Amino acid sequence: MKKILTLILALTMAVGLCACGGGDAPTEEPAAEEPAETVTLKVAASPTPHAEILAQVVDVLAEQGIDLQITEYGDYVIPNTAVEEGDEDANFFQHTPYLEQFNEENGTHLVSVAKIHYEPMGIYAGKTASLEELPDGAVIAVPNDVTNEARALLLLEAQGLIEVDDEAGLNATPNDITSNPKNLQFKELEAAMLPQTIEEVDLSIINSNYALQGGLNPAEDALASESSDSVAADTYANIIVVKEGSENNEAILALVEALQSDAVREYINNTYSGSVVPMF
Repeated sequence: MKKILTLILALTMAVGLCACGGGDAPTEEPAAEEPAETVTLKVAASPTPHAEILAQVVDVLAEQGIDLQITEYGDYVIPNTAVEEGDEDANFFQHTPYLEQFNEENGTHLVSVAKIHYEPMGIYAGKTASLEELPDGAVIAVPNDVTNEARALLLLEAQGLIEVDDEAGLNATPNDITSNPKNLQFKELEAAMLPQTIEEVDLSIINSNYALQGGLNPAEDALASESSDSVAADTYANIIVVKEGSENNEAILALVEALQSDAVREYINNTYSGSVVPMF
């Protein structure tokens, strides 16, 4: 009997030990990875076509954790001062000659990081329907900023209407006209105002972005335009601009890569039909 009790006790202890120490230890679940912090990228842009082009890469950048915020501006000054002062991370509205002139006149420290597209400047009919009908003393509206006014004058020179001093180059003003057989008069206006005043003058020379905003079709409505394969196309390519020191910012580099893609090239070609030309 004593032996039986001893055996039962031994078995009971063995079962207890198995219950306490048997089986594998529970597996710990791996800690969930915290989502990467979203980076905000603020870009100032002219409404057309710049903001429209930027809108095409919002989703692409979102997949990379970049929240692209586009702010539209209707002038050529605030987008630059906003980047200089840090209110915007980049802007997209201008070409290199304008940027260089702006830096020189305002002491800003802005640099180009990429060429995106070119907008051929065009001559549009107002009171006069064609270049052939242009009367003596006709009034022509041109942009009042230095680089775009020079560009407008050079376009008129290409049509044989005036001659401009070669030394003036991209700083030419009406004072640099050396030959003006039709005695043309020039009305200098802020670029954004040109489409709104087109019926008040004989001809207007308008940047394509403002022509598009004004309901004009540069590919069909312009009486003459800058050639897309000209030196002007390279000189006046529209660029992404940042403050000096931000050129290698990862979000900026991602923006440039997204903009210089096949999808964006296709969008530009299909949407603007030659009024806006990809430069990549």
